[in-house]
Amino acid sequence: MTTASNNRPASAEHWVRIPNGTRVRHRSEAYEGIIDGLTEIVSGSERNPDGKTQYRVKVEGGTRLLVPEQYLNVLIDTNQLVLIGRESELYRRSLTDRLRAVLPEDRFVAATEKAPASRVKSR
Repeated sequence: MTTASNNRPASAEHWVRIPNGTRVRHRSEAYEGIIDGLTEIVSGSERNPDGKTQYRVKVEGGTRLLVPEQYLNVLIDTNQLVLIGRESELYRRSLTDRLRAVLPEDRFVAATEKAPASRVKSR
């Protein structure tokens, strides 16, 4: 048993990848985007629970940012289902159940909720 302070599971075997097309919001910087794949990270400490990747998140203007899972909230609709592309309700229900089995409840936020803080750009 590990006592890591970064809230990562003890191993990647229980990790459920957030699929491409899923709408997410950065937990502290409040920007929204869509999961656009994974990128393997060679150096640095912040990675997904698999220990080697970060999510590519496509944000406004087509920009892609690398973000570890711990900084992402999953957006849900009024039926409490994960928002992902034009997928069927059956698929979204299945995906919601899989993600809820591994992510804490506070990681699911309504798409209509405004983020607590706006991202301020300084130049």
